[in-house]
Amino acid sequence: MSENELIRTAVDDGVGVITFNRPERMNALGADMRELLLASLRKMDGDPAVRAIMLTGEGRAFCAGGDVKEMNQRLDGNGPAAEPPHFTPTRDKVLALMRSMPVPIIGAINGAAVGAGMNIALGCDMRIASDRATFGEVFVRRGLHPDWGGTLFLPQLVGTAKACELIFSGRIINAEEALQLGIINRLVPHEGFHEAALAWAKEFAHGPTVAIGLAKRNIYNNMQATLEGALAAETNALAVVRATEDSAEGIRAFVEKREPAFQGR
Repeated sequence: MSENELIRTAVDDGVGVITFNRPERMNALGADMRELLLASLRKMDGDPAVRAIMLTGEGRAFCAGGDVKEMNQRLDGNGPAAEPPHFTPTRDKVLALMRSMPVPIIGAINGAAVGAGMNIALGCDMRIASDRATFGEVFVRRGLHPDWGGTLFLPQLVGTAKACELIFSGRIINAEEALQLGIINRLVPHEGFHEAALAWAKEFAHGPTVAIGLAKRNIYNNMQATLEGALAAETNALAVVRATEDSAEGIRAFVEKREPAFQGR
């Protein structure tokens, strides 16, 4: 497999689909995959044809996390060198871009999402999972600390005590428990999963893109904002979206009692 096949990309009716494509290793993250994921996101960022992104995996896993075999080779001095500590890791650039991109990012969890794979899924704005999906903060099983934002994302979704339990134990949970805990938004049968996930992503891709993008920005910014700051950010965003074509279309559609046809501008 050539390097450019490790991450597969496509655009389908407004949805930029990014697929981890290393199924023989359960889509474990080698160094190349991190860089290719970052490049794929950068290519879609600002592309007017991409109004939502769906991140998924090929085969029976979403992403099995870091490549443990590669880690072992590095210990022996045979694997690729780790990034120098004074450089911003590719991981950080990926997560920062995912949070700043002005389109919704949907994690389509087709199978195992463990370790870094779970936390990449948590870094998405929303998650839909197959009933075969599993989740686990398995770092402790390798004597490691979570990365890819897990110690931030997981407590925000499930609360501090449950996050401590899952991180300290490394326990793997099924999709039903993930739904109950609020880790995923939707749970669907594995049969037809890709089609169901893509259809859900298209719902957001067909929405008012500017309004959604500003709402996304304010949701994350307001996690640390005061009430006054949040209200000011909402006022500024509302002033922007009122000048968009989609806002006018939404108002007309309401008056005319029809579904709006948003164009993303």
